[in-house]
Formats: sequence, C-alpha cells, structure tokens
Amino acid sequence: MPNPFHAGFGVSPPLLVGREGVLDDFAEALENGPGATGRATLYTGARGSGKTVMLNAVEDLARGRGWLVVSETATAGFIGRMTEQHLPRILRDLDPKAVQRRLKGVTAPLGMGRVDWATAENHQVMAGLRSQVEAVTNLLAEHGTGLLITLDEIHRNQLPELRELATTVQHAFREGRELAFVGAGLASGVSDVVNDDVLTFLRRAERHGLGSVRRDDVERGFREPIEAAGRRVGDPALQIMVRATDGYPFLLQLIGAQTWRLHPHLDEISVDDATEGVERARRRLGTLVHEPALRTASDIDKSFLLAMAADDGPSRMGDVQARLGVGTSYASQYRLRLIAAELIEPAGYGFVTFTLPHLREYLREQAAAGI
Repeated sequence: MPNPFHAGFGVSPPLLVGREGVLDDFAEALENGPGATGRATLYTGARGSGKTVMLNAVEDLARGRGWLVVSETATAGFIGRMTEQHLPRILRDLDPKAVQRRLKGVTAPLGMGRVDWATAENHQVMAGLRSQVEAVTNLLAEHGTGLLITLDEIHRNQLPELRELATTVQHAFREGRELAFVGAGLASGVSDVVNDDVLTFLRRAERHGLGSVRRDDVERGFREPIEAAGRRVGDPALQIMVRATDGYPFLLQLIGAQTWRLHPHLDEISVDDATEGVERARRRLGTLVHEPALRTASDIDKSFLLAMAADDGPSRMGDVQARLGVGTSYASQYRLRLIAAELIEPAGYGFVTFTLPHLREYLREQAAAGI
C-alpha cells in the first residue's frame, strides 16, 4: 500500500489539519471583493511549521474559484521571472488576439507590389510588472475572476524587488482590481521587510503566525490518512506518535512516513512500529531541520543553546548566564539574537525554551559526540 504521508518541505500533506480557520479567512477575503483586508496576507512560522503548505493551499483554493496564480520564491530575479515568464504566459493564454500579423514593410520590385508580413506577440515584451498586472486583471475582470500572487521565503535580501512588488499590489488595491497577495517567511525575515520605510503597505496585511497544531488535530492528521489508505492504528500506537510531534506539522508527516514504511503490508500499525517510527523520525529531523537551522549560528549562539540543553524544560536565564560565565547584558544580547532566528522563544518571565521540537536532544547528542 502506498505511503500516504509526505515528509518533504513544501509538499502538501494528505490532510491539512489545524489550519482550517486560517484558510477560511482567505476564502472569505476572496469572496468579499477588492478592499478585503485578507487579500494581502502574510504567513510566518518556524521551519517546518507549514508555511509553504499554506501557500499551496491558498493557491488551490483560488484556482478552485477560477482565479489564476503566479507562484514565486523571493530569490534574486523573482520580478524578472514574473515579467518575462509567468505574466506574459498568462496574457498569451487569456488574450485570443495575442498573436497578430502586422505590416512589416512594402516593397515593389520591378513594379510589382509586395507586402511582407511578420508575426508579433502582443505580450512578449511589456514595460514592467505594474502594466502586466493591469493587463491581466483587465482581462480576468471580463470573466469575473482575479489574479493571486504568492511569494515564499520572504526576507530583506531582496528588498528592491519586494518594494516593486508591494508598490504594484498597493496600486492594484487602490484601483479596485481583483488581485490578492499572499507571502510567507520566517517571522524575523517578514518583520525586517514590513518595517522597511518603503514597504509600509505590508504592515496592514493580515499576519498569521503558524504555531503548533492542537492535539486533536494531530490525531486526525494521523488517523484519517492511515484509514483512508486501508490500514488501522490503535489508540496506544496513535498516542505514541501524537506525543512525539509536539504539534509540529512537519514532524507529523515525518513520523507518519517513517512508521508506515516499517510494515506497510500489515493491516494495523503496532505500538512497536510507532515507537520505532518516532525514533527514526527524530533522527531524520536532526538532518533535515536542526542541522540547517544551526548552520548560520555563531559559536557563541551554539554555546548559549548548549547551556540551555542542560535543562529538561524551559531554562532560567540566570542559570544560562552562570553556565556561560557572562553578564546579564551579554546574555540578553544573544537571547534576542536566537529569538530572532526562531531557535528559542520566551517561556515566561526570565525563562526561554527551544522553538524546534527535539532540538534539546539533538544538541546533547552532538555535544556527546564532540561535534
């Protein structure tokens, strides 16, 4: 039986759980027409919280209502890809007169008139993003639909291009065009962008932080795909899997995938399979999430995290300072850095805890191995 769980970044799960309300907000914004606040939406969250999956979901929702979608990632040149590839392709598909014959020139050799014709594509080259968006939305208005632009991995490294996109979206909103924009990124990256002096328009966007998924939703996220694929899972095995996710969407898929593949031909997932699947998923999480998340951390950042890993729960800042042998202001500086990097988060007055599940165990293992 095929594995129903999809443990890949940005890959839509078989069942999207815990985000229905957020998705409903966007659906309502499309229904409410130009001016609805949800037509500019930003999703933020830690790595593996389901930001890209949410973009997939809103794109599917928009397409289901007849909207067209331009999907991009905020890497260098994304405006060029929109104006040279995505939007001209849409315009050619929408406009039946996109390919025209035009008079190239007239010559009359030996007294005989001759007309030379050339083929020109109206939408092969256009002045810029704003003019293309206007052309697309004008054509879509004839059909009662609109255009959705999604942008993943928003961060300040592409500020000039983000400014051009935000300015275009803002003008389209002012003109009452059927346009929606949804972006996603780490909270720190999105905050850097919306605090830019030119990008003040995005401060008014709906912002949804994608945190942990509720326990009952996690249970449903495991049980329903398993049963739909023709197998069963008893409550003891299910609870082992649920507890190990900590409400983390990517870990739900990873545990599901690792558990399923142990004995895919058996009718029921056993407690032993669930236990082994959780352990395998935890090891994979270190490679897929923890290692990349720590790649840009400085040695001092890592020392701070290791000092926290000595605790079995939230860490008292005073204890972290003592273990590091530093003063309050020094420790506070790195606390803020790690919060901005979404590796830790406040856990009550004077306490911090890890944002990513099982990061404590990963750090302990790396320290024990001398890595």
